[in-house]
This record gives sequence, C-alpha cells and structure tokens, in this order.
Amino acid sequence: MTVIPGLLLALVLAFAGQFLSKFIGIDLMGLPKSPVSAIMMAILLGILIRNTISLPNSLQPGIRFGLVRVLRLGIVLLGIRLSLSEAGAIGLQALPVIIGAVAAALLIVTFLARRMGLSGKLGTLIAVGTSICGATAIVATAPTIAAKDDEVSYAVACITLFGVIAMLLYPFAGHWIFDGDTFKSGLFLGTSVHETAQVAGAGLVYQQYYDSPQALDVATVTKLVRNLGMLLVIPLMSILYHRNHSDGTEAPKWYTMVPLFVIGFACMSLLRTVGDMGEQPFGGVLTIEQWSAIVSHTKEIAELCLAVAMAAVGLGTSIKGLKEIGLKPLGAGLIAAVLVGGVSISLISLLY
Repeated sequence: MTVIPGLLLALVLAFAGQFLSKFIGIDLMGLPKSPVSAIMMAILLGILIRNTISLPNSLQPGIRFGLVRVLRLGIVLLGIRLSLSEAGAIGLQALPVIIGAVAAALLIVTFLARRMGLSGKLGTLIAVGTSICGATAIVATAPTIAAKDDEVSYAVACITLFGVIAMLLYPFAGHWIFDGDTFKSGLFLGTSVHETAQVAGAGLVYQQYYDSPQALDVATVTKLVRNLGMLLVIPLMSILYHRNHSDGTEAPKWYTMVPLFVIGFACMSLLRTVGDMGEQPFGGVLTIEQWSAIVSHTKEIAELCLAVAMAAVGLGTSIKGLKEIGLKPLGAGLIAAVLVGGVSISLISLLY
C-alpha cells in the first residue's frame, strides 16, 4: 500500500495548523504575533479527526510513515542547529537528570505496578517505556522478557496517552515552574516526556509560544542521550529475566538498539561544526552567505518534517482504544508519568 494518501493528510493538517494559528491569533485576536501554537493545532486536529471520523485503512501506512520516517528525518536535520561541542555540552549537563529519572522509573514503577496487581512483565514494559523512549523501548524489551501481545499493547497505549498529555501541558508547566529558564525547561521536556516524537512536539510548542529555540535544542539532545539508555537497560532486563526462565527467548544484539537517527543527528552537528570552521565554510567551497542559507533552509525543512510528524501523532492517537485497557494499567501509566516528571523537576531544581 502506498504511503502517499496518509502522508498528504498529515501534511495538510500541518499547514492547517499554521493557518489556524495565524487566523485565531492575528486575524481574530488582532495581535502582532499569534499566541496559538501551530504545532498544537496540528496535533489537536489530528486527534479530532482520528476520534470522530472512521479513517480508511489506506491512510494508515502514510500516517505511520509520517510518525516514524518523517519524524526521524526531522530529528536528523535538527542536528544542523548545533555544533558537536554545543550538543555534547548539553548532553553532559543533562546526564545526571537522565540517570536519575530512568533509575526512578525502572525501580519504583516496576514495584508499584506489581503492588497494583499487574503482571511483572507489564509493569516492566510501562517502566521501560516511561523511562527511556516510549514504544520503541517497549517493543525492543518485550521479546527479551517473553511479554504477551496484550501486555505490549497495553503498555504502548499507556505511554501514548500520557505522553500526548505531557506533550501538550509540559511546555507551559516547565515555563512556569522554572520561571522562563529555557535551558531548564528544555531539560525538563527531554527527561519527562515519553516518546521522541512527543519531546520534539513539546519543544516546538515551547519554541512557538515563548520564542525560544534553545528549549527545543536542549530537549532534543537530552532525549537522544536518554534514548541511548536502551543499550544498558534492555540487556539488563533480559539478564534478570533469563536468571529465572529458560524459554528460548534471546536478547537482541546491542548494535540493533542504537537509534540510527541519533547517529544522523551527530553527523549533521559535525557538518555544522566543520562548516563554521575558518574564515570561509569548507575551505572556501561555499561563501558565508551560501552556508548561512543552507543552514537556514535545513532548519525550516526540519521543522516542517516535525510538523507533519506531529499531525501524524494526532492521527495515531485513538481515545476509544483506551477503554479496553482497564483502570489498573492506566493507573500505573499515570503514576509512572507523574513520578518521572517529579524526579526531573526535583533534580533540575537541585543541580542547576
């Protein structure tokens, strides 16, 4: 099946979000700059359409393509906003908060889920998804602990629900809690919002509302470093599981857990670093004006890709499907989300 119909729908919603942002904020409210985020409007439009209209199956491949491939392309292109030294400095500063949030989720959420009567596997999946990188970590962890299909589905649904809520609310919460400090707010978004797509969306919402590109940069780098936690956590979960079970399941190879878009982001940062060296970009191959134009257009393409991905996030969020989960998994997901957010706020306030 072709990806074009679903991808076009996501693209239309991305542009519709921009139109509504301008129409509501400038045309209706008469303000010089719209206070309504175009990204937020695209997400809400996607959620509204998904949950009020029966979308044909022919749209699903394109929606999935936007959510996965276009998102990853946007993340890679965002790398040109930062040099390697800038990205590395952010990653090092974020590391203590990342470690604290991941450890808290893995230990406490797993324990509480069992106390709530959930299976150890479901509790582990919710903890891993909350602490590291959402559905990707859940899907990667599931075979290593022999999780059932319904346990995987419940965990992914919990992560999606509370991740979308966090994506829409945390930009404002972070701005208020940290008194407009864009670095701390970006660090909060990168360590407390679940999915990479949701972190990118939250960073874009913050950027559009508070005119702060730094928050998106910090949130993105922090999340990419957090994603690398899969390299340690998933093998650890597999080891703990295989101590007590022998059913033929095997842990995935470590190199399959390195997200390629993290490498792509680093390569774009390297390109920016090399381009900014010396008096002329790339030893005079380009003029300063040409290099500046390339950087500017790449940033614009990256944000367009992320806008399409955010519309796909909305189109992929089914509220009706949550009814089948039950209250206990949702309760565990809520506790996990609140816990990670609270640990993130506490560590940021303590360390910075």
